[in-house]
Amino acid sequence: MNKITKKPELLAPAGNLSKLKTAITYGADAVYIGGEEFSLRAAADNFTAAEIAEGVKFAHERGKKVYLTANIIPHNSDIAEYEGFLKELEGTDIDAVILSDLGMFAMTRELMPDVDIHISTQANNVNWKSAEMWRNMGASRVILAREMSLEEIREIRDRLPDLELEVFVHGAMCISYSGRCLLSNYMAGRDGNRGGCAHPCRWKYFLMEEQRPGEYMPVFENERGTFIYNSKDLCMLPYVDKLVEAGVSSFKIEGRVKSEFYVATVVKAYRKAIDDYFAAAPGEYKFDERLMDEVKKVSHRDYTTGFYFGKPGGTEQHYESSSYIRDYDMVGVVEGYDKKTCMAEVVQKNRFFKGDEVEFLRPYGDFSKQTIEYMTDADGAEIEVANHPQSTVFIKTDIELEPGTFIRKRKNN
Repeated sequence: MNKITKKPELLAPAGNLSKLKTAITYGADAVYIGGEEFSLRAAADNFTAAEIAEGVKFAHERGKKVYLTANIIPHNSDIAEYEGFLKELEGTDIDAVILSDLGMFAMTRELMPDVDIHISTQANNVNWKSAEMWRNMGASRVILAREMSLEEIREIRDRLPDLELEVFVHGAMCISYSGRCLLSNYMAGRDGNRGGCAHPCRWKYFLMEEQRPGEYMPVFENERGTFIYNSKDLCMLPYVDKLVEAGVSSFKIEGRVKSEFYVATVVKAYRKAIDDYFAAAPGEYKFDERLMDEVKKVSHRDYTTGFYFGKPGGTEQHYESSSYIRDYDMVGVVEGYDKKTCMAEVVQKNRFFKGDEVEFLRPYGDFSKQTIEYMTDADGAEIEVANHPQSTVFIKTDIELEPGTFIRKRKNN
């Protein structure tokens, strides 16, 4: 089989302007963002029109793209406001709008005829005929539902070679079909399909019998726990070759409400895996197992491959707890480096001490390890502990660190 020569796009989440810049700096080809309305991530900071314009300018200067998410399931009041929202975007040069609704599709095509339209996973695209319909209407890309196998994706690619296909490759999984869930609306009065999901699928549940009010009985599955809806996180990092060979155009990372450290770590790992695949001779690609160690250093749940290799069995849920695995803390971000003094200027995020072994996650190259032997406060006085979040400290290191480098350390180090 001939090797595919066109690299897929690496698409990263950007919950705010700082995360947008981090994602692009660490290797993303494009980012997806939300405006202050019409996005399914109300918990993210999201972007004003001015911030969208600034983010697009930053991306375009580096040859990258920005996609605006407007994929809610709209009611009449939303449609009435959407026209004004689109008019606010005039002049921002956004590259594409991500939609799930036919009415919003028509309005976007009319008011922004030159912008690309991508069809959201919320539109439940699980077959080639549906994808073909969207293409014929003018969509340039379809974001496929998460409930699809590699074989099904490959068939859509074979039938529609001119349509871009985007898939989620990493991040939290929704237990409801392509995110179309009414559980949050019912349980908390917050509409998940309009951006307000309370994530009740992660809650702990009990059973109460009608004739025994107030008597709560635990719900067990094989006596392993009660978090019966709590999905593991998706991770397809070891299988980038399979995704490329299935014809995927864009690898999408979930996480607009995740931290900058999460974005940087995960983007960099997928960037390297994709680049390694295309640098290898046909049939000789070998996954670098160290990359899995990297994505385990961010806050995550246990990982799963979801539906890609067939329908999930009984191992894709985490029954014992809805908590994240957090083995590392991000303790600081480098703001600058003085070559003469070999001192890195660091904005502290979490507490760390002289004598701690830390790792420097840099935009370029492998991460580096170092034991902190000397550091000072902003006034130059030597200190034993960096103890005040958001304060500036200086760390002595012979490694020339770029601005935007993240400093992490293993917990209980």
